Amino acid sequence: MAALDWTVLGAYFLVMVGIGLWSRKRIHTIADFFTARGRIPWWLSGISHHMSGYSAIMFVTFAAVAYDHGVTVYFWWPLTIGLGIGIGAFLFAARWNRLRARHGVNSPLAYLAVRYDLPTQQVLAYSGTALKVVDIAAKWVAIALLLQGFADIPLVWGIALTGACTMLYMAFGGLWADVLTDFGQFVIQAVAGFAMLFALFAHLDGVATLWTMWDDLPAGRGDPVNGPVTTGLIMAFLLVKTFEYNGGMWNLAQRYMAAPSGSRARRSALLSSFLWIVWPFILFVPMIAAPLVVPGLDDGEKSYIMLAQELLPAGLIGLLLAGFFSHTMAMVASDSNVITAVITRDLAPLVVPRVRRLTEAGQLLFARVTTVAFVTFSMVLALLADPDGFIMTVVVSIVAATMGPISIPLMLGLLPWFRRHGPRAALVSWAGGLAVWAYLYWGVEDAGQTANVGLPVLTSLTLYVVVGLVRPEGSTARDALLDSLDSDPSEAERAEVERRFVDHPPSFDGDAVSGTVSTR
Repeated sequence: MAALDWTVLGAYFLVMVGIGLWSRKRIHTIADFFTARGRIPWWLSGISHHMSGYSAIMFVTFAAVAYDHGVTVYFWWPLTIGLGIGIGAFLFAARWNRLRARHGVNSPLAYLAVRYDLPTQQVLAYSGTALKVVDIAAKWVAIALLLQGFADIPLVWGIALTGACTMLYMAFGGLWADVLTDFGQFVIQAVAGFAMLFALFAHLDGVATLWTMWDDLPAGRGDPVNGPVTTGLIMAFLLVKTFEYNGGMWNLAQRYMAAPSGSRARRSALLSSFLWIVWPFILFVPMIAAPLVVPGLDDGEKSYIMLAQELLPAGLIGLLLAGFFSHTMAMVASDSNVITAVITRDLAPLVVPRVRRLTEAGQLLFARVTTVAFVTFSMVLALLADPDGFIMTVVVSIVAATMGPISIPLMLGLLPWFRRHGPRAALVSWAGGLAVWAYLYWGVEDAGQTANVGLPVLTSLTLYVVVGLVRPEGSTARDALLDSLDSDPSEAERAEVERRFVDHPPSFDGDAVSGTVSTR
């Protein structure tokens, strides 16, 4: 890397920290820190939702799939996400927003204590938090591998640099810092992505590369299904991503909650869906064409690094690397904020009851300390992990495979069609799905990615539906909660909820119903 590249990268980090410090002025209460009190414009919420699904893994592991197998990576990953979010725009987005607008909650898991019961909420909270730690550790490893490839910086320093910057601006600025940096990162990504695409065009056949490269690439690189990617795997990912990217991945539920209303949260989801379907294809074109520029690589995970070094001049490499950082920091920042919300609002008050009695300033301090602790723990796990194969194992065999069983009770619990499905259905679904995953992961040799990803979520979904139908569990509080999510509150109702809960956000404890949320 040239001096200009280091200058660009250093300027990026300074801007990120500056955004965090500026956002601190907008944070007055715990509601500001976690959901911005519904003040995020719908278009910014949609861009943030889109950006929070990326990380540097795309330019390491997914670049390897594109290099080795071609366009199938687009059908397997971003297309399934885009379609899943489009479906969720009409099922989940508005209902997430109304949880905040009608009940003043700041954590996506807060409603589970009423929807099911407190033990169910705690089980899902602890298992989801553990999964997120592993997921974020993989993202630290990915960005450190990129930094090592470009600048020969040891993994430990790469992890420490990105982690320290992320925890700094998130601890200061909360969700506002997160969404504003997401927007800045979206701009950086666009400039860097088009720079790489145009550099590829200049190196090959111009714009005609889009249709001429397929004849020059190895056979099968233009097939939607190729290599380890099967039609079954694509369908399994579509099912998993529909749950995951509409709130099963908790940080994305926050984006819907932070929009001004349910209808505008739906717009946010549709914008994010559009971006997922269109933009990643532009990013993947250079990755797919990479064998024509840097042929014969044994390790496809290095293909994007080699491509950038071959095609881009000084300065643009620094911008591209800033884009890599921006992807990872966008996702990790949003994850850390929502995990902090879950710990602060759903877990800590039960373990340490006096957390409920903290002052407004005390709540904010506790949230900031929790943010630093969570990011630090994930960094330590990343440092202890073996980087060889760690990323793909986490992304596919662990996160994608277990996200379904953890998210199905959370997501289907929002829908009125499952109002008779109670805690028994939720816990059996969660346990059954994870048991199938554990058996396939540790007990079956060479089970295959389709089985590892698809069978746990299908098991969990089937158990949830069947158990709820065979052993229905009615609840007046549950019915009241679900009915309250059918429409946006009036401005008068919204103002009353904010007046009641902005300084003392509710902590659902199983006694809450619409309009009478417990604040004990």
